[in-house]
Amino acid sequence: MYTERRSTIRHAVVWSASSPESEDQLVLPDGCMDLLWHDDQLLLAGPDTHAYATTWTASEWVGIRFACGRGRLVAGIPAAELRDTRIAIDALLPAAEARRLSERVAEATDPGVALEKITAERLSVAPPSDGLAERMYTMLHRGWPVADVAHHTGLSSRQLHRRSIDCFGYGPKTLGRILRLNRALDLARGGMPPSVAAAESGYADQAHFARDTRSLTGHTVTSLLK
Repeated sequence: MYTERRSTIRHAVVWSASSPESEDQLVLPDGCMDLLWHDDQLLLAGPDTHAYATTWTASEWVGIRFACGRGRLVAGIPAAELRDTRIAIDALLPAAEARRLSERVAEATDPGVALEKITAERLSVAPPSDGLAERMYTMLHRGWPVADVAHHTGLSSRQLHRRSIDCFGYGPKTLGRILRLNRALDLARGGMPPSVAAAESGYADQAHFARDTRSLTGHTVTSLLK
């Protein structure tokens, strides 16, 4: 079972997942990062460039998912350094601090709330954001061409690429493809025919949607909509 709610943290959601019997799940790239709690361990999940296979069991996963580049601020390091990884928090923080944070979540009545409090604390001491990551994410999510995003943010294409790598773990073109794919899949899961979902999301045609899906996930549109 999967549940999700809007977080008290801006541009984030709190989610939980478990299954009474082992259940294989495919986590698709989504341009986000997560702070996770599972089996008494606190972890950070970096931005994925491809689909990630995992298994849900009776042991619950709880996480807070960050969009708009917020995960980089929580991690305290460039997103690219965590790309395609799940890493224990004690690999990033001093042992005493990592242990203290893990104990707080373990003792909490609601692990999701504890993750939010930890996130708020880390954001409060992070360097102030200039809002670029949020603007970049919003424009790419709306399907803006990368050249237009660079123009409207006042950056050269090289500067935009560098900032995107730092904030999201990959360049703006890849981020735009990932966001477009998720937008089309969400529309199709909501009942829209795949051909219409492809057009609404900015694909040239349904074949383009199918190729991008295979390239980014290794699966077909049909298999992902089952």
